[in-house]
Amino acid sequence: MQEWLTAIIAIWDALLAGDSWSLSQAIRHPALFAMAAIGILPLSVLILQLFRRVPLLDRYLEPTAMFFIYMAIAMIIFVEVIRRFVFNVQAPWSTTLPPYLFLLLTWIGCAYNVKLRTHLSFGEVRAAMPPAGRLALSFLDAVLWYVMAVIVVVATLRLTANSAANFQLLLGTDNVMRWWFYICVPISWLVLYARVLENLLDDVRSYREGGVFGLTNELARE
Repeated sequence: MQEWLTAIIAIWDALLAGDSWSLSQAIRHPALFAMAAIGILPLSVLILQLFRRVPLLDRYLEPTAMFFIYMAIAMIIFVEVIRRFVFNVQAPWSTTLPPYLFLLLTWIGCAYNVKLRTHLSFGEVRAAMPPAGRLALSFLDAVLWYVMAVIVVVATLRLTANSAANFQLLLGTDNVMRWWFYICVPISWLVLYARVLENLLDDVRSYREGGVFGLTNELARE
């Protein structure tokens, strides 16, 4: 226990000092899993409260982000293909930036699918179950998503710190750091888990009111 407390203190000291090298070394300790497990839930609750206070953000955050990221990917590829085959020139970052943008698109899109309940959830099976069974599966969903969130957040934080410590640049650029993209993954997972909590709370409320729940979100049918 003393070793874990020492490791947690070391992580906080490195983070507050802004020392990416010390941080990359400190977060190798398994104590990071405990910190992630403790921190994800309250941070996700804060994001959920923000969504509820700002309905515009709640409805349009993910689709707007996906639209602009997707358009950026499409435009980069479209323009650079023409430049390469017609003018025989090409921006050196045109083949390295789109994959990182796609990384963001993937996890933001995942959060949106969770919000709409259009991810793989065996909806036909849930629809045939009694309300108590559907509610039990909703709680199981939340637990499994939480376990995955802890794993992903820990892994990507370690990758982010290691990238920052080694000053890894996006290939083809002189001042764009890779960790700027990596850090967006754990942030996206916080948004994703906020959507999981949103669904769970909606299901609990619908169960108490005797309504239908656990199925595709109404927004997905529009």
